[in-house]
Amino acid sequence: MFEELGTKRIQSKAAHPYLTGNFAPIRRTLPLTPCGYDGYIPDELIGGQYVRNGGNPVTNADLGRDAHWFDGDGMLSGVAFRRLDDSRGRVQPEFVNQYVLTDIYLSTISTPSLRAPILPSIATFVNPLSSIITVFLRILRSVLLVYLSRFSGSQQAIRRISVANTAVLYHDGRALATCESGPPMRVALPGLETVGWFNGRVTEGEPESYLDEVKAPGFGGGGTHDFMREWTTAHPHVDPVTDELILFHSSFIAPYVHYSIVPARRTKVPSSRPCLLGAPVAGMTAAKMMHDFGVSSGHTVILDMPLTLDPMNLSRGEPVVSYDPSGKTRFGVFPRWRPQSARWFETEACCIFHTANTWDEMSLVNKQPRTTAVHMLVCRLNTATLIYETGGITPPVPKRRNMEADDEEEQCRLYYYQFDLSSPLTNRVRHQWALSAVPFEFTSLREDLSMTQARYIYGCSSSDNFTAALGRSVLIDALVKIDARTLIERGKAMPPKPVTGCVDHRTVAEVLASSDPNDPIQVFPMPPNRCAQEPRFVPREDGNSEDDGWLLTYVFDESQLDQHGNAPEGCRSELWVIDARNMRDIVARVYLPQRVPYGLHGSWFSEKSIQSQRPVARFRSLPDPAQDDLAPGKKWMAGFTAAVRRALLRLIG
Repeated sequence: MFEELGTKRIQSKAAHPYLTGNFAPIRRTLPLTPCGYDGYIPDELIGGQYVRNGGNPVTNADLGRDAHWFDGDGMLSGVAFRRLDDSRGRVQPEFVNQYVLTDIYLSTISTPSLRAPILPSIATFVNPLSSIITVFLRILRSVLLVYLSRFSGSQQAIRRISVANTAVLYHDGRALATCESGPPMRVALPGLETVGWFNGRVTEGEPESYLDEVKAPGFGGGGTHDFMREWTTAHPHVDPVTDELILFHSSFIAPYVHYSIVPARRTKVPSSRPCLLGAPVAGMTAAKMMHDFGVSSGHTVILDMPLTLDPMNLSRGEPVVSYDPSGKTRFGVFPRWRPQSARWFETEACCIFHTANTWDEMSLVNKQPRTTAVHMLVCRLNTATLIYETGGITPPVPKRRNMEADDEEEQCRLYYYQFDLSSPLTNRVRHQWALSAVPFEFTSLREDLSMTQARYIYGCSSSDNFTAALGRSVLIDALVKIDARTLIERGKAMPPKPVTGCVDHRTVAEVLASSDPNDPIQVFPMPPNRCAQEPRFVPREDGNSEDDGWLLTYVFDESQLDQHGNAPEGCRSELWVIDARNMRDIVARVYLPQRVPYGLHGSWFSEKSIQSQRPVARFRSLPDPAQDDLAPGKKWMAGFTAAVRRALLRLIG
């Protein structure tokens, strides 16, 4: 059935850059399928699984300019390293890819009359040329489709609008797929079957004994706007020591940002602390586009950028998503369990979609240990161009600009902030500068160091300068390892200019030309025509250094594309295992049965995590249209409403 999905298209004048080549959606899903491989599979991978999430539009794939890389139904693509107990070998890699069976996905595939996706494209909200009438009609259509999904004749009612297409993580016996427009969705490993929505307390599809744990409201808290209050960041953070799940929820309605902590219950020493769900974060003044945040072992950092996400922008002649380069970026820093105590630090405008590492600095104050600073590494963009380019939209010329920013080229760099907490009277950003001029995004590090200071940060880069890369669909042709601790020390010894300064000004080519064995920056250049995706670090057990381990990344050979840049049937991807210490050796290549489209974020799941999953009572599936539980006396009304629904779908589908 799945092989036939997504064949309906609306032809466009020009192919969208993020819907062609290996960005194009894949048409086939596979169960766990054995794969061949070359090289050596490290012991630490055996029994575990690498899974990556990304948007894979089911319907109307060729949308022209009305599409965005961040659109699309969530599809998980994984490689499980099955442990073998016989004489055939140590391990058998197996590839699997499955859609996340969200309400939107199930409603889409069970409604053949749809001519376009149920939800508007992010590109519609970003495009400065989208009129208020266009946006209103797109939103109205979506509201009507959601409403019609409750009518008789619909096989799937839409209760949540998340497409769960951004990231995937593990917490307390659950693997969770995430997206900003709803709560996390639990999936099962290693087969990637969909279990159900997780509301912070319970998960649909788990046994009744788990549903009886707590009967209080979840993330939404109940009430009129609970469906918006449960919109959850796509990047929840899990404390590697306490196993607490930390999340935030942003919406259009004051107080705009809520905050949650979900303690673990299935650890050796279960937490006795209750859940903190939907607590307001003090100090937010407007609806903003937020994707990630910083979490240290003791503090949380909320990112408030001059990037608004507010339908009311239309009344001011601006798109729903609007960036003001003359505005300010603010960071709300507060102790983990006290969002009402946020202290706000203000600096120049920027865009930050991903944080890399956040940690506390402790000092003795009156002979008592106290946090005197919070440090954070982020991927900082000095403009919002990426939001437009990934939607195939020409970025608007800013109405107002910072004069110093006019002289800067487009950039996305690993950037360091230090927030001074030593004085309760002043909120000062003590340090703010880039560590390296190398383009840097989609980071990874040792997860057990994510909330303390890590030395090494891994990420994706491009051999082109960032401006050139943005002129087309961004392809990753280099993986980079940065010794952040060393570069921070150098920056503090000889401080760069605040905001615009940089510690190491070299390009990717200049780093590759270096022969310094202690170079704080190392680059793994992809072979010609090969492009990588976000890497994931897996440490060696009992390794002798922080960077002793491997990077896992999907790789695609662009030479498989035809003369028009399309990906023919038969294109395949590989999973590479790269030595993370020397950034040179490809330890193993797993040959996959099909290609994996360029997507977003992934995670590594250990054998212990897979074996420790909570039990499942039932999986989500496509409803059976043959089922009919209505009493005979009600069938005539059901038939009437079903006919009305079909007529309206033909009109607006």
